[in-house]
Amino acid sequence: MEPTRILAIRHGETAWNVDTRVQGHLDIPLNDVGLRQAQHLARSLVQRDAIDAIYASDLSRAHTTANAIAQAIGKTVNTHAGLRERHFGAFQGRTFAEIEVELPDHAWHWRKRTPDWTPPDGGESLLVLRDRIVATVNELAVLHPGQQIVLVAHGGVLDILYRAATRIDLQAPRTWALTNTAVNSLLWTPAGLSLVGWGDTSHLDALGEDESSL
Repeated sequence: MEPTRILAIRHGETAWNVDTRVQGHLDIPLNDVGLRQAQHLARSLVQRDAIDAIYASDLSRAHTTANAIAQAIGKTVNTHAGLRERHFGAFQGRTFAEIEVELPDHAWHWRKRTPDWTPPDGGESLLVLRDRIVATVNELAVLHPGQQIVLVAHGGVLDILYRAATRIDLQAPRTWALTNTAVNSLLWTPAGLSLVGWGDTSHLDALGEDESSL
């Protein structure tokens, strides 16, 4: 089977990203900056090799970002709930600082990245998240041998993809960026993922030019 090329992209910025408030499965829309990021991203992807399919989380911050790409290249967005962010249970809606104060024991496990720890009130453990994301990517990539697809998802999803592609343990400290709308390049084969490139934010340079002209 020919490999599948994947462009994995985190959604544009939201107000809760700015506030360091945990979103999880809560459906928070893009803010004005995020909408502009999505437009600049879309214009940059037109210049790349042909994109054969676009998949996105069903949460609006990812789907709106994906739709900007779809409109630019003349495709439609395929929605897949398997690309959702990690469910953070009781953490959702709280800022990092609030979690430290209100749920200190659980905050410790979050900081330590305890693989089998589950956030209270219906959250997902890292082990469950990894299984979900890897299964979803396998399901989608096998449909597109020899093609290039876009996956628009969330920071937690992108973190899992990086670890899967580089064989880095779930508990290892993160040393790679998860920037909003950064383009991350992966290669999928039946043997798994491999890393091609990470964190391309060159399209955001033009966003800065927009800001300076206001």
